[in-house]
Amino acid sequence: MLLLDTSVLIEVLRGREAARRLDELRETQPPPLICAINVYEVWRGARTPEEDSIRRLISALRTVPLTAREGEMAGIWRRDFASRGITLSQSDCLVAAAAVSAGASLVTGNPKDFPMPGLEVEHWPTGG
Repeated sequence: MLLLDTSVLIEVLRGREAARRLDELRETQPPPLICAINVYEVWRGARTPEEDSIRRLISALRTVPLTAREGEMAGIWRRDFASRGITLSQSDCLVAAAAVSAGASLVTGNPKDFPMPGLEVEHWPTGG
């Protein structure tokens, strides 16, 4: 099971390599997961002409909930890494917690942003 990070969703929307990989997955696996943070981040950067494509993509994926459990996990990671001088983003911690809770690997173009213990990361290069 895979949870797609926003970096991958943007690549899919731009028709890059991630779109091909996602199409291949559809033949052998259930639809990948996303969470509300991913949806927010995609819409935050959306241009009006992209709105229909975004709606189609989001509706083809499964959204996992963010609950108090994920909030706790994300908060602990962020606090613990900060105590070692490492700044993690709130959004990345919540997305990672959603993946861990769902028992999914996180697919991202930015693996260095996800050093959380217990998180399995799959790197899909982005940017062209």
